[in-house]
Amino acid sequence: MKSLHLPLRFLGAAFLSVIFIHSSTCASRAQDTSSIPTWPFAAGPDDFKADALLDLSSLNEDEAGKSGFVKVDANGVFVLGNGKPARFWAINSSYNKQDMANHAKFMRKRGVNLVRIFFAINNAKGGVNDIDTAQRDWCWKLEAALKKEGIYCLITPYWATSMHLPASWGIAPGTGGTAMGIVFFDPKMQDAYKAWMKALFAENNPYTGMPLGQDPAVAIIQLQNEDSLLFWTFNGMSAEQKTNLSKLFSAWLVKKYGSIDKALAQWGGSPDPDDKPSDGFVTVPKNLWPMTQPDPNPTDRLADATQFFGETMYNFNKSMADYLHNDLGCKQLINAGNWKTADDGHLNDVERWTHTATDVSGVNHYYAGVHKGPNEGWAIVNGDIFNSPSVLLDPRPFPLNLKHIKGMPMIITESSWVLPMAYTAEGPFLVSAYQSLTGLGAFFWFNTGRFSWGFNPPESANGFLPSAEKWTFANPEMLGTFPGAALMYRMSYLKQGDPVVHEERPLADLWARKVPVITEMSGFDPNRDSGTGTGAKADTGLPLRTYLMGPVEVVYGGDSSKSTQADLASMWDEASKTTKSATGEVTMNNDKGYCTVNAPKAQGVTAFFKNQHDFTLQDVTIHSDNDYAAVLVVSMDDKALKESGKILVQVGTQSRPTGWKEDPFTITQKDQPDIAGFKVVNFGGPPWQIVQAECKVSVNNPSLSKATALDMNGNAAGDVPLDKTATGVSFKFPDKAMYVVLN
Repeated sequence: MKSLHLPLRFLGAAFLSVIFIHSSTCASRAQDTSSIPTWPFAAGPDDFKADALLDLSSLNEDEAGKSGFVKVDANGVFVLGNGKPARFWAINSSYNKQDMANHAKFMRKRGVNLVRIFFAINNAKGGVNDIDTAQRDWCWKLEAALKKEGIYCLITPYWATSMHLPASWGIAPGTGGTAMGIVFFDPKMQDAYKAWMKALFAENNPYTGMPLGQDPAVAIIQLQNEDSLLFWTFNGMSAEQKTNLSKLFSAWLVKKYGSIDKALAQWGGSPDPDDKPSDGFVTVPKNLWPMTQPDPNPTDRLADATQFFGETMYNFNKSMADYLHNDLGCKQLINAGNWKTADDGHLNDVERWTHTATDVSGVNHYYAGVHKGPNEGWAIVNGDIFNSPSVLLDPRPFPLNLKHIKGMPMIITESSWVLPMAYTAEGPFLVSAYQSLTGLGAFFWFNTGRFSWGFNPPESANGFLPSAEKWTFANPEMLGTFPGAALMYRMSYLKQGDPVVHEERPLADLWARKVPVITEMSGFDPNRDSGTGTGAKADTGLPLRTYLMGPVEVVYGGDSSKSTQADLASMWDEASKTTKSATGEVTMNNDKGYCTVNAPKAQGVTAFFKNQHDFTLQDVTIHSDNDYAAVLVVSMDDKALKESGKILVQVGTQSRPTGWKEDPFTITQKDQPDIAGFKVVNFGGPPWQIVQAECKVSVNNPSLSKATALDMNGNAAGDVPLDKTATGVSFKFPDKAMYVVLN
């Protein structure tokens, strides 16, 4: 779903940057894997054996929605129909083959209980109200298969960016001939949208025997994907639609001030030559760039334009939520959208405020480094250049660094550690740890169109171009480390922290685009952003590491005098670059590059072990000779590790396709420091070659007496020698494995 290419003319001039790439001799940064022991990833089809030692299926309900619809409690937490907290481990799936039932069963076994189904419901070859019935049928069929495995759904059926408007529809386009931006205000577009939603949610799903809108297995309806009047794409909106929006703006001004003349007097004149006050017409800004700059006048024209844009989107969100609930009888929670703005500091809070018209706030936020090449938006080919950052070394771009609206769930509907980055094993570990700490409602890994694993069997990014996949979580380090991470999160083994920042913001501050106490750093999308998407911006306000300490929450329309902060200094050590969580259970060190979790039922570390080989936790000691890995030790019976009768030890390292070859390159950026990167010489092919785990793990639990290595389907693959120690057991992690179960 990330294959669209937008011309640069759609982006704001202030957003553009230029990179220059040249070969380098920085051999010290090259990744020479020729001497590193690896093993070929050859997971066979999962036969779902009843005696598998690693199977998280029992965490799911027998059928999704069996106890009723997912709701939100008074604290802004998802709860199931029976009132129990809903702990969602989520993915995006575009799987469209006959064996959907086994696809759902495969993901359930690895901890998944929420899937986003994302597609475009419209039919560009038909009339304005027609839908793509094949897409609807796929959605219906996949939802039914997931439901039977206790997996809930979030459904996103509208994506303006992919929607090119036929002239026969009689709707002027938004940006670039697409529908971008216009659903928020164009009445014809909104009527078409309602017709599509009715066809999808109100008609009977033949695979379940009920409409989606009445099906409690559908947890959330997302109104639209990646569109906003506050993103740079607004600049390229067609002149006709900008005129239509300006007419609405003019009417809004008359309602606010009483007349256009009074509005102009408030602004101190009419600086735009396209204004026609005598005709009752005032134009909206032609470009968002001024809205991204500091503004000393909080009552000027831009403040009114910002408020108008925000209220226009808010009103669309509210009206469509009302339509789904009241006209169609849908009983699901509603999420307004998931996009970012042209400026994280000045506009993000306006965007998020528009979400308060619905039940759930959301964002798409990937963790990505540089990746440049002819098909950078969707594929990895020979000649591409890239770098491999790590959250462990710089946490500022970490996707979970988000403000949550108090009393409202926050979800990330698309994210991943985007390939070809090399340090993806940290992803599930960090998401599980900080989702637990901050109370994030769901993190949806993007994406899989495969039954199980990517790159097995051999396929290119699109089935035709010789290439490797980019937008997938189905590599051994991410999907392979789901079980331990999902188990730790879904069993609530780590505590949620109390808010470390509570900010209250008057709405007038949003319209004036005042910078909040703490900002976010939006993710980089090569299909919508220009430049490289590399390092983080300088912190504005509180440092971004604050998000690693605990929940950061905001109240829109509140009293700024009621904003509070915890003792943030007590959780940061400057000398060691170490941030501790308010709960004391999660610690990140950005000097040596590691993060530990240390709770009674889950302990582990993801680290650049080449900088520190040994870690001693409450009940677990870990030694690794790998350069980099993620090691997680998790109770499988809800007992503390020191007394548990069944424990999972999971190790993720690194992998590359067979034959992968990269050479060092230096990436030079305009007005930014050079980046040490790499050039893809050969993107390789199947199978993945996984770096052998060189780890020794000790657990302080004297009752343990057996260690069993597992295959990638969770089945027993052989005994592992287990040594008794004074306080428990110790063992060397076996070759050709990612899982060991201790009994």
